[in-house]
Amino acid sequence: MRLTQLFVRRGAAASCALVLGLAVAAGPAAGADEKSYVMKMSTATLNDVQHEWIKEFVAAVEKDSGGRIKGEIYPASQLGSIPRQIEGTQFGSIQGWVGPPEFLAGIDPRFEIMSSPGLVTGMDHGRRVAADPAIQSMMLGLGADKGLHGVGLFASQPSAMIARTAIRHLADFKGRKIRVLASQFQEELISRFGGTPVAMTLGDVLPAIQQGAIDGAVGAVPVFTTMQYYDAAKYITETGQPFIFSIVVTSKKWYDGLPPDLRKIIDDEGAKTGLAVGPWQLDFYAKQRKLWTEKGGELIALPPDEQASMMKTLASVGGDLSKSKPALAEAYKTLVASVTRNK
Repeated sequence: MRLTQLFVRRGAAASCALVLGLAVAAGPAAGADEKSYVMKMSTATLNDVQHEWIKEFVAAVEKDSGGRIKGEIYPASQLGSIPRQIEGTQFGSIQGWVGPPEFLAGIDPRFEIMSSPGLVTGMDHGRRVAADPAIQSMMLGLGADKGLHGVGLFASQPSAMIARTAIRHLADFKGRKIRVLASQFQEELISRFGGTPVAMTLGDVLPAIQQGAIDGAVGAVPVFTTMQYYDAAKYITETGQPFIFSIVVTSKKWYDGLPPDLRKIIDDEGAKTGLAVGPWQLDFYAKQRKLWTEKGGELIALPPDEQASMMKTLASVGGDLSKSKPALAEAYKTLVASVTRNK
């Protein structure tokens, strides 16, 4: 009986030791899984759809991660100019950047393909194109070998032209110096109508208009209102071209360092947020158009025949500029197929 009790006691002790050993072994791993991560998200704009996208994304990621990812939001180029924001994201000092993909063309020329004019005809069309799996796969995969991991692509808004002197007809572009994004497609758009394109980042545009260094700029109504351009230029011509898309990239170094479950949360919420922000975006866009006129500005539409002529002239831009560059030409074909499929 005593021998049996001894064996029982030894067995219990061994079991306890085994359980304790497993707990000790599991302890550090469990602790590592609970580590928190800072996610600094940066953009050049303020109180617009890009800023709203970040706010909704950060809220969802913090909730889904149980606070293990803590978001910090930096709009209005608080972390530097757009090139500095992009560099910071590549090197990991910033965890995410949101902006037009054209600004990433120096990393991969295919990033600017979404700027091809004469293709996307409106907000609903743009949203369908941005959500197309073929477009998502193509655009979010670019930059992987340059320190960037794509997590979102969404339709931002139609382009418009702000000007110090009204642009009421296509002929009014002649001789004007117009700011464009860093994209050969936007440069060609202005050139085809006799203007001079001037590439510059957003932070330089308003001072350049105020000082008369440029005559106007390609942009979007919500950007012009939220940044109070109406004090410098009163006229906006709503050409709708090119349609403006926004891409969301995270630091690949930071993303790869996350546990698998957190990486999944980043990707899942990146895909969801572009769709979730849609109703807010449409309401906001309508309010900003109204605000522009309330502030004394004028919204101008080209005569219908000139708008149609403009679209016809611009439809060949993407094909013309990409035909001698195989990778860019292939990307353009993918975009055209999506535009046609999602009309």
